[in-house]
Amino acid sequence: MGIVNATPDSFSDGGMFADAMAAVDHALMLVDEGADILDIGGESTRPGATAISVEEELRRVVPIIEALAQQTPAKISIDTRKPEVARACIAAGASIWNDVSALSFSADSVETAAQLGCDVVLMHAQGDPKTMQDDPQYDDVIEEVYNFLDGRKNAAIAAGVCAARIFVDPGIGFGKTLQHNIALLASLGRFKQLGPVLLGASRKRFIAALDRDGPAHARLGGSIAAALIAAGQNVDIVRVHDVAETRQALALHRAIGKVG
Repeated sequence: MGIVNATPDSFSDGGMFADAMAAVDHALMLVDEGADILDIGGESTRPGATAISVEEELRRVVPIIEALAQQTPAKISIDTRKPEVARACIAAGASIWNDVSALSFSADSVETAAQLGCDVVLMHAQGDPKTMQDDPQYDDVIEEVYNFLDGRKNAAIAAGVCAARIFVDPGIGFGKTLQHNIALLASLGRFKQLGPVLLGASRKRFIAALDRDGPAHARLGGSIAAALIAAGQNVDIVRVHDVAETRQALALHRAIGKVG
């Protein structure tokens, strides 16, 4: 899954693809590099981010999705918490709703997902983007994240979402300390019990905390390491900024796995 942020304030590439044409060009480049899915986001959910209106989010993402739906066979995902945005984007050509709130941001979210009949990614986050990194705490981060995702999946199924269409994401960096993130990465296989798993660790701050404290674009090595850790635990989707490099690393990982 290649990341396309149509935002002025995302942590890694904010402002680079805020223009719809630039975002479309970047997305098509990611497809050329090997992306199977394009994840389009119009509202930053980085730590400390401020929410935007439905109207502004729609203005940012709908033209991009409409253009991509006509130009590439790659699947399109809309990264949003808002059911109104999801509905408009599925109508524009997206087929996946990637929701960092696990369909809890709005009272209408679960019902909307059932009505749309699209694939849904349920992600765990402790708190909201504005405050989630202030002081995240868990007694047992693995079990608490697992139980939350299990509960959200059951709620979605009860509302009519097809179980086979649900993916789970442990939410690396969303209300977690470095130690929480490392524990989750080491236990990704646990979440496979809930169904298909998506991992989004690309360029995130915890990587810099383990090495030199560099900017987001200097975290490629750690991002690839996270993708390989995910592959080793049979994670189904890795959400990344650097598609070509990650794809190459995964190709070698698969080749070595076939030896013998």
